[in-house]
Amino acid sequence: MASSTTSSDESMPPQQQGKRQVRVWCDGCYDMVHFGHANSLRQAKAMGDYLIVGVHSDEDITKHKGPPVFTEQERYKMVRAIKWVDEVVEGSTYLPTPATLDEHQCDFCVHGDDISLTVDGIDTYEALKTAGRYKECKRTAGVSTTDLVGRMLLATKTHFNVDQDTLEKGQTEELGSSHSAQSPWTRLCRFLPTSQKIVQFADGRDPNPGDRIIYVAGTFDLFHVGHLDFLEKAKAEGDYMIVGLHTDQVANRCKGSNYPIMNLHERTLCVLACRYVNEVVIGAPYPVTADLMDHFKVNVVCHGNTAYAPDLDGTDPYAEPKRRNKFKQINSGNSLTTADIVGRIIENRLRYEERNTKKEAKEAAIYEAFMKTRQSTAEN
Repeated sequence: MASSTTSSDESMPPQQQGKRQVRVWCDGCYDMVHFGHANSLRQAKAMGDYLIVGVHSDEDITKHKGPPVFTEQERYKMVRAIKWVDEVVEGSTYLPTPATLDEHQCDFCVHGDDISLTVDGIDTYEALKTAGRYKECKRTAGVSTTDLVGRMLLATKTHFNVDQDTLEKGQTEELGSSHSAQSPWTRLCRFLPTSQKIVQFADGRDPNPGDRIIYVAGTFDLFHVGHLDFLEKAKAEGDYMIVGLHTDQVANRCKGSNYPIMNLHERTLCVLACRYVNEVVIGAPYPVTADLMDHFKVNVVCHGNTAYAPDLDGTDPYAEPKRRNKFKQINSGNSLTTADIVGRIIENRLRYEERNTKKEAKEAAIYEAFMKTRQSTAEN
């Protein structure tokens, strides 16, 4: 049975108080939550006042799509931390109906302009479309779970410097799906970062006078529940949190192998979508310098229990905040790392390839039938 939890205690803006609240429903697997998921929820929230997100159980996802990468408890927590989400319904039905919306007092459902199918090839939202309680938002081109899986299986150290057309339309597609039937909705497409997208995701406010400023730095690659638990604990150290994101080159030097999986622009949006984050320094210097601390008026610099590499000259990148007695090590209670997630994918490669193959083949067939129907309608 689905359970509901509220993730935000924000009240309605004064100008909306007294007006009828428009309640919006979204649902999905939200496996390997990325900025594409966050952007769809941002758009959905803009269509109403209160956003409720249903997250499917591991059992339902395995039945309809194949095994998820993250557990249901990890996925519930990740969705709850997206700043546009007001409430999460755990273990929500895979096939929503008008009764589902009525149960949660929602006016309509919002989903991206791709298609979602059940294990039987049925449009997941057919009942809501028929009832006139379905709206669409624009899917974020250039990111998909399929692509991310492919990147994790890619073992070249400099993959983020490779020609993007060759990489994204070739190797990651083959490794992530390993088949010829591409989905017209989730086939790989280059993500093009824009200033508008960053503004849409940004907090948009400066610290208030007297706020205690927290600074944390890192790669935050494949933004996951381990990062989330750390940021939640770090935010408790003050009022306004700034995250310094290292460049792809710095991340590769420190992490090695095929890291980072996501490039700097992608990682920026993932971090900005987190409700605990107020600001992001894009391409922050690896050492936490005196200039940086003075410029942002940093009161405390936090780091987790994970080991960190020395700077190029062999010095401690946290020497300055330690010298000022403004460094604090945080124990998040969660040891999950990006490497652990990559390990999950590699260990279950064949299962994920099979999952992606079935999913995209079904979507390609549905899309072909849809296009034939539309062409026939136009001719008549």
